[in-house]
Amino acid sequence: MINIVLFQPEIPGNTGNIMRTCVATNSHLHLIKPLGFSLEERYIKRSGVNYIDKCIYTVYDDFNDFKLKNKGTYYYLTRYGKKPHTSFDYSNVDEDIYFIFGKESTGIPKSILQDDLEHCMRIPMSENVRALNLSNSVAIMVYEALRQQNYNDLLLYEPHKGADFIDE
Repeated sequence: MINIVLFQPEIPGNTGNIMRTCVATNSHLHLIKPLGFSLEERYIKRSGVNYIDKCIYTVYDDFNDFKLKNKGTYYYLTRYGKKPHTSFDYSNVDEDIYFIFGKESTGIPKSILQDDLEHCMRIPMSENVRALNLSNSVAIMVYEALRQQNYNDLLLYEPHKGADFIDE
């Protein structure tokens, strides 16, 4: 299963967008406190549109609480990573993988990253940008993993209008 982990997220709009991405991709969202907002805020609901009630998510008191309750392979997205995000193999659909993202202002603490430098990665970008938007980064990672997994059981057509809608 693909898991998205947000370490102390600060911006409700980003988390709402990520919740929508998790619903679209059948990914599990993990939120590590403290959160910079209430999960009941209208901004999250607006970003997630009508999908938030379908989002599977778990909230943890801290990173240690998260680690105690979740086993699998952890991948850390950080601007300090030295490997591109595409250099890892996410193709095993039986493996629990966790993409860990830091808070918008400061990222993942160095003390956490230093415990697993082998799994620290960076989405390549120009020198003109410090980092991509958090929700964009999550989408890039989830869809790279899904591409490697041949999109699992996700629909390759729009279900409401039907697979032949543009052909008619």
